[in-house]
Amino acid sequence: MSVSTAAPSRLRMIVVLGMLSTFGPLSLDLYLPALPQLADELQTSASGAQLTITSCLVGLAIGQLIAGPLSDRFGRRRPLIVGLTIYLLASVGCAFAPSIEVLVPVRLVQGLAGAAGLVIARAVVRDLYSGRDLVIFFSRLILISGLAPVIAPVLGGQLSKIMTWRGMFLVLAAFGAILLLAGLFGVPETLPPDRRTTGGLPVALRGFWVLIKDRIFVGAVLAAGLSGASMFAYIAGATFVLQRIYGLSAAEFSLVFATNSVGIIACGQIGARLSRSWPPVRVLALALTLNCAGALAVAITVFSDAGFWALVASLFVMVSSVGMVFPIASALALMDYPQQAGAASSLFGLAQYIAGALAAPLVGLAGERSAAPLGIVVLAASASACAVFVALVVPAVRARAPQQSL
Repeated sequence: MSVSTAAPSRLRMIVVLGMLSTFGPLSLDLYLPALPQLADELQTSASGAQLTITSCLVGLAIGQLIAGPLSDRFGRRRPLIVGLTIYLLASVGCAFAPSIEVLVPVRLVQGLAGAAGLVIARAVVRDLYSGRDLVIFFSRLILISGLAPVIAPVLGGQLSKIMTWRGMFLVLAAFGAILLLAGLFGVPETLPPDRRTTGGLPVALRGFWVLIKDRIFVGAVLAAGLSGASMFAYIAGATFVLQRIYGLSAAEFSLVFATNSVGIIACGQIGARLSRSWPPVRVLALALTLNCAGALAVAITVFSDAGFWALVASLFVMVSSVGMVFPIASALALMDYPQQAGAASSLFGLAQYIAGALAAPLVGLAGERSAAPLGIVVLAASASACAVFVALVVPAVRARAPQQSL
């Protein structure tokens, strides 16, 4: 339910918060097609150019740990506006970086600042909603945020035809400017002073300790991170598997990505509908089961050489289910922590980036002509997500409400 009768427009908040949730994939994936050009112009190696991805990823991860507790202490708006302003300036700085030695640290700053949008968006949702409304609202955000991880690489490919890598960073700066205006005029302060935390670093650390002792919180966070790793592995490996092994053209590959985007959105809305009558834990169990079933099918297809259509169908089930996993797991993780929503949101986001960062490079271990690592990585990630859910979340929920059916 809403915490206030004067709550802002639900549609406006879905649009603004959904856009804030896209900082990560847009910042990481948009300029990937222009990476070779960047390396040539700045006279650096391929690994030097890839370091600009790593530095932004590190910034996005660490920044969430900073922005979350700060928003619990100072309110949501001030850290958000500061973060958006720095993101805008850092994006412009990236566009005009004269060397790789300048670009890498500026990308780190860009990631640190962009993290504020990711973590505070989830915290704002928790401030405004609780119970089933919280689950439903997170599912609505998938209408926007769920598109970003699969659309960003495709959009980057199209932009690379009309502009250089510097132009792409100016596109990110324009995106930051739009969100800064949206933050200034579209996001109210949702955490009143009487609900804010007080104290410095020791208080923040104690807050994190409370969270990581909660089996339901940890289980939801790890389940979401590990199932999300299957999607990160798909994004990293599908380009080579579908184009180099199965011979898809760029246009055909984009169509597969677009189809999976629709699946993510559809599963998010199915999850919202199921949450009206099912407990969140049951919906999450269904979502993780679908994710694991899809991953198992991917692995079987890859090792049995079952063909293109079997692989595409398996990927669709696996990727689409993440659209149900993320919102339900987000709500389950944040549900019991209205006064620590920022800190809880930061740990939730951190787990996703760590799992994704570990999974993505593994899919290329056997080279561009082998799909075996993709099958192994997605199955391991999805099966691990189910395992931590069964080991941590299910027993804790039953202990809290033994009479309630899961």
